Amino acid sequence: QLQLVESGGNLVQPGGSLRLSCAASGFTYDYYVIGWFRQAPGKEREGVSCIVSSDGSTYLADSVKGRFTISRDNAKNTVYLQMNRLKYEDTAVYYCAIGPFFGTVQSMCDNRYRAMEYWGKGTLVTVSS
Repeated sequence: QLQLVESGGNLVQPGGSLRLSCAASGFTYDYYVIGWFRQAPGKEREGVSCIVSSDGSTYLADSVKGRFTISRDNAKNTVYLQMNRLKYEDTAVYYCAIGPFFGTVQSMCDNRYRAMEYWGKGTLVTVSS
């Protein structure tokens, strides 16, 4: 059974940093994209950053470029989201998601296309002073 378990969410002050982790297990995709989405209160879920399993190609939303970094440890089946210089507007529940790779990493990370097949339960990131 495929499982995605997120961790690392917390309360942090503006300008601070957090690292989210997503441990994946039970999947059998040969080529896949795994990444992070977020949903703030009253807003649509949006793609934040995704990474392709085979070549490490990444996508970062414009709102987080220069501040967030996605990385993976294939041996541990874990993907990380390093978040620096956090802003109030980064407050959201962050979800890990995975799906078989087709198209582009950007389209896979665009929640309008509903390309991801499995989702974690989410971890809350609150940016507040």
